[in-house]
Amino acid sequence: MEISAAGRLEVRITAADVGKRVSVRRLSHAGVAGEKFTDTVGVLTSWDDGVLLITRKSGETVRIAESSLVAGKVVPSAPARRRGPAASYEELARVASRAWRPVESERLGDWELRAASGFTRRANSVLPLGDPGLPLDEALAAVRRWYGERALPAYIQTATGAEGTQELLCAELERRGWVREVTAELWIGALAPVADRAEGTGVVLSREADEAWLARYQRKGVSDVALRVLGSGPSVWFATVPGEDAPAAIGRCVVDGRWASFAAVEVDPAQRRRGLATAVLGALARRALDEGASAAWLQVETDNAAARALYAGMGFAAHHAYHHYREPETAGTDRY
Repeated sequence: MEISAAGRLEVRITAADVGKRVSVRRLSHAGVAGEKFTDTVGVLTSWDDGVLLITRKSGETVRIAESSLVAGKVVPSAPARRRGPAASYEELARVASRAWRPVESERLGDWELRAASGFTRRANSVLPLGDPGLPLDEALAAVRRWYGERALPAYIQTATGAEGTQELLCAELERRGWVREVTAELWIGALAPVADRAEGTGVVLSREADEAWLARYQRKGVSDVALRVLGSGPSVWFATVPGEDAPAAIGRCVVDGRWASFAAVEVDPAQRRRGLATAVLGALARRALDEGASAAWLQVETDNAAARALYAGMGFAAHHAYHHYREPETAGTDRY
C-alpha cells in the first residue's frame, strides 16, 4: 500500500481516479479492539456519497465506505503473463466472436448486435468493443428494440479482469437494473503442449458436424440455425472418438491465424477418466499446428472444476472473465 516518507499509510486516490485500477486497504471492523484490515484490488467504478465501488477481476463489485479507508493508490494494469501467448482483451474478443458467428448481425457504432434465434448467449448478445455512437441510455434502448423485434431478450456480453475490459460498462448496466446471469472465463495457453499430451489415436476429424457428432453434443434437437453457428469460423474442425451407440467423445476447434479455439469437448459419462478429452484436444491441436496456429484459447465456466483441472494441467490459465447481462424486465434463470 502507499506509505508516506514518515512511514504512515496514506490514501492517494480520489473520485478523479474512477476508471483506473486501484489497490485499497480498509478497516474490516472499525471501532473494535484488534481491528483488522482488508485489501481490495480492482477497477474503481464509482465514488459517490462517501461510497466507493471497486470491481474485482472476477466481476464482483465491492462496496467500501470512504470513512473506512486507511490507504489507497492507483496501480498498473495486471502484468502480462510470464508464460504462454501474450494477447490483449480486444484481440481475444474479436477472435472469439469469429469462432462462433451469429446468423444475423448489425453495427451500432463500435458495438455488434448479434442474433441466432436464441441458440446460445454468445450468438445472441451485444459485443460492445468501443463506443456505440450514442449516449448509453439511447444505445441500450436501441439494443432492446433490436432484440425485441426478434422476440429475443436483450443480452450484453462484457468482460473484466484485463487491460481494456469493461468494468465501467458493467457498473453502468447494474445501475440500470441489468442482471448478470452468467460468468465464465476465457483461458489461453500455448498450442504445442496440448498437441504433445496425447497421440489422438482413434480420433476422427471432419469439416462437418455429422449425425454421430450431434448425438453426443449436449444440446439436443439442434436446428438449422444452430448448425450454421456450429459450422461458422475461418477454419472449423470437428473431432469424434467413435463409440457403440454414440461417440465416446467429441470436440470442436476453429483455427484463426495464430489462434486455435477449443469448444464442445464432451465425453460419454461412462467413459470418463480414460484420457479421451485429452486425445480429442491433442488431435485438434495437431491439425491447428499444421495450419500455422501457435496459441490456443477456450472458455470454461467458473464452477466446472473438472474442466479447469484438465486445462490447467495442459498449461492454460485465465486471461479474463466474461459476463452476460440481461435486460431488466426479462431477467431470469433460464440458460440456453
